[in-house]
Amino acid sequence: MFSEALLSRTAALLAQCHAKEQTLATAESCTGGLVAALITAIPGSSLVFERGFVTYSNAAKVECLGVPPALIEQFGAVSPEVAKAMAEGTLSHARADIALSITGVAGPGGGSAEKPIGLVHFGLARKSGVIITAERRFGNLGRDGVRSAALAAAIELLFDASG
Repeated sequence: MFSEALLSRTAALLAQCHAKEQTLATAESCTGGLVAALITAIPGSSLVFERGFVTYSNAAKVECLGVPPALIEQFGAVSPEVAKAMAEGTLSHARADIALSITGVAGPGGGSAEKPIGLVHFGLARKSGVIITAERRFGNLGRDGVRSAALAAAIELLFDASG
């Protein structure tokens, strides 16, 4: 299901988190739970992975994570502002040290000149209060390609955040 390289990198992420006694939680929109699936494909992931939310709809972002509806209305679901709010909401609804959020346009439709297919925003929140956002523009790789690229980028962002 996942490449050996991605599984190996994820195992290294989990080992690093375990050594530092860090736990992880995720909130995913365009990846639909792929990050959580990848993490839990690694034996022993329960020592590090606390929980994952799949908040595909705007209503789910509001109801499950507490993202303010006005934020979605003002900036759109695919925005650094919403990615940040998703990460903060994940952290407040999970017993985790680090929370990652993902929201993007996977395609084949839904893209615009301002928010093209392949645009993905990530949010990272730490218990210590540090919150960052990251943007990636993968281009129109096809729906599966964008989701796969976002998955790999998410693991790297988590690796950096836990390091």
